[in-house]
Amino acid sequence: MLLSSLGTSIANVGLPTLARAFAASFQQVQWIVLAYLLAITTLIVSVGRLGDLTGRRRLLLAGIFLFTVASVLCGVAPTLGLLIAARAAQGLGAAIMMALTLAFVGETVPKARTGSAMGLLGTMSAVGTALGPSLGGVLIAGLGWPAIFFVNVPPGILTLFLAHRFLPVDRQGTKTERTGFDLVGTLLLALSLAAYALAMTMGRGNFGLLNVTLLFAAVFGVGLFALAEVKAASPLIRLAMFRNPVLSAGFAMSTLVTTVVMATLVVGPFYLSGALALDAARVGLVMSSGPIVAALTGVPAGRIVDRFGAHRMTLAGLIGMAAGSSILPLVPTRFGVPGYVAPLVVITAGYALFQAANNTAVMTNIQPDQRGVISGMINLARNLGLITGASVMGTVFALGSATTNIMTARPEAVAAGMRLTFTVAAALVAVALAIASVMRPRRERPSRTPASRPSRKHR
Repeated sequence: MLLSSLGTSIANVGLPTLARAFAASFQQVQWIVLAYLLAITTLIVSVGRLGDLTGRRRLLLAGIFLFTVASVLCGVAPTLGLLIAARAAQGLGAAIMMALTLAFVGETVPKARTGSAMGLLGTMSAVGTALGPSLGGVLIAGLGWPAIFFVNVPPGILTLFLAHRFLPVDRQGTKTERTGFDLVGTLLLALSLAAYALAMTMGRGNFGLLNVTLLFAAVFGVGLFALAEVKAASPLIRLAMFRNPVLSAGFAMSTLVTTVVMATLVVGPFYLSGALALDAARVGLVMSSGPIVAALTGVPAGRIVDRFGAHRMTLAGLIGMAAGSSILPLVPTRFGVPGYVAPLVVITAGYALFQAANNTAVMTNIQPDQRGVISGMINLARNLGLITGASVMGTVFALGSATTNIMTARPEAVAAGMRLTFTVAAALVAVALAIASVMRPRRERPSRTPASRPSRKHR
């Protein structure tokens, strides 16, 4: 969880430097982030099933190895195209790591500690997110941009050794537990998401005929995907699960909320460097302030969820995110770094609480034999939000800045882009809050009380 999160955040802080190094536009260097996220999003559900077919331990070791080798390839890439390709391979390794980590935890963590476990996983994700900008800024300033990819190699080797040494050996009977692998569904989902991301990034902020065509192709691809899943003997995603209002609401809210979180990571470096004139090292340090708070509040948030209930804490987390997203566009640039950090801390602290609460609500309202599929769907919803944040919110930022080249934009234009971006972000959190408000908290109590409270009293 730590390495996969680090792989996402450490590249964001280097986008301005990479844009100059490869003489590329903002929309072009966005694909350094998008390629990684697309690989994770398109495969996060299917790799869980593939782990059941081939053995989770074996596949996880392969994923860690791929992530480590791809990190080396990213650092030595001579062109932007090769760097993007290496990032896609790195994202495939990260998808395996994320999905199978959740699968192993689901087998070993008692139900009464679900909230605490989700909080701990959220903490590790936040630590990676927090470490990325600060570490990346220091590495770029001292060693150049390749160092932000080479830094993954030593912990990757260590993780490979630890996983090989301590994870339980795969059972021989695993291969017969699944009927097949949905290759058609995986391919259709990948093509649909690629078309969606291209529609949102091509054209340098101008939504023209090509963008409309790609967006239509994405919608058409989703329709084909739904038809394929209905007919598939072993579908990648069982569409019937969306009839459960708790699951549907949880997935929708997760997508909306992570869109806002990714906007802070993509837009933040350009605002801090372009409007506040900070160097790469200071940009990284400022951006890490919010995720550091999320890392510190992750485990306590999980315990609070176990005590007060997932529904209440979902509302509390969303209210915090809405407050931070609403304040940020109103803060003038003369307030400097403190004016940016204070709302950012509120946003990320609220996200830590929301993530622990929402994941707990989803995971405690499902059948035990659906836990692996739902874990993949949680990650899918999260990464759909990350792609939307990197593509759509990046486009909103470019439109708000009213410039085709953000690297040469004036500070006033960059600040205007940031204000529009987080005005939209506040509206997205408000939609998520509306969804959470209509959810009935009674649904979570019957599934949690009989399973958890008697066991605690017995102990």
